[in-house]
Amino acid sequence: MEYQALYRKYRPKNFEQVIGQNHITQTLANQVMTGKISHAYLFTGSRGTGKTSTAKIFAKAINCLNNKNGSPCLECEVCKSLEEPSNIDIIEIDAASNNRVDEVREIRENVKFLPVSCKYKVYIIDEVHMLTDSAFNALLKTLEEPPKHVVFILATTEAHKLPQTILSRCMRFDFKLVSVPTLVNLLKSIFNKEGINFEDEALTAIASAGQGSVRDTLSVADCIVAYTNGNISLKAVMEILGLNEYKSVVSLTEQIYNKNIGECFKIVNEVMESGKNMSVFAKDMSIHFRDLLVIKTLENSNQILGLPAEVFQAYKQQADKIEAKWLIESLKIFSSIESELRYSLSPKTLLETAIIKSVGDFDVKKNE
Repeated sequence: MEYQALYRKYRPKNFEQVIGQNHITQTLANQVMTGKISHAYLFTGSRGTGKTSTAKIFAKAINCLNNKNGSPCLECEVCKSLEEPSNIDIIEIDAASNNRVDEVREIRENVKFLPVSCKYKVYIIDEVHMLTDSAFNALLKTLEEPPKHVVFILATTEAHKLPQTILSRCMRFDFKLVSVPTLVNLLKSIFNKEGINFEDEALTAIASAGQGSVRDTLSVADCIVAYTNGNISLKAVMEILGLNEYKSVVSLTEQIYNKNIGECFKIVNEVMESGKNMSVFAKDMSIHFRDLLVIKTLENSNQILGLPAEVFQAYKQQADKIEAKWLIESLKIFSSIESELRYSLSPKTLLETAIIKSVGDFDVKKNE
């Protein structure tokens, strides 16, 4: 049997299975139950938060012959027909590769035709912000006066790039990043179904690595399942995610704070020789400064950070010793060079310059 990635195997099939977006799924389910369907929707939010999955569920729900509390029943002949690859009543379009005005004009021509076996013909346009200006203008004409049997669902990670004329004609839904505890519960459910052994702290580390994206979390989980052969420990997760590298970040922060520039350069050299990208390492430093600030300002900070106990303890000890003002200034310095590092011919030198600036800024603060 062909292996299927976890994020594909456990893609939600009804509104109840969509996690972390209850404010959206409940609204859509209510519309299905009342029959008050809009002609155009905009789903926006970070990657992997359920935009396309929700669009597909909604497309089935508004056509389902026997919806269950607004969700598709998945059992009627319409639901089954919409699962078939040959179905032409739900049309998915990737605007990244079909962004020209000609493709949108083709949509304008095709919307005139009635759906084959459904009440509504649904167009799901993914990454809609990639359309050209002329394509948007062509789409606008269709959105203004669409046929009654057509529903448009536009999905994007960058809603700010859409013309206001398009935004004003859509019912907008903003998808939130999914919390670490919610992702942990999802992982528990999936691993139990798959017969995979796990340590609870390992799940927290995996969920944190997903950064609020369900798809990213399950992709990380897939990788770790393969590495551990279905017996997931925190130690294994830390190895594969590089979480053991936190020691380099903690050590460099300490040496910068103590003004040991020579030791700082030594650590940077060791990190570079280990194969770590300097741009990624600078970002790790920025994240570390931010994490230390969170620890200093919040009582239950690890509920937000979701760090393994060993890592959190090391961060907490360091946060207790370092001034918040210095962390803020260092965060500004390291954040400012992240974009420059991507194109720099000498990223190591650029990173070392940031270290010197941070040490110098600390000196100014100490003399005040």
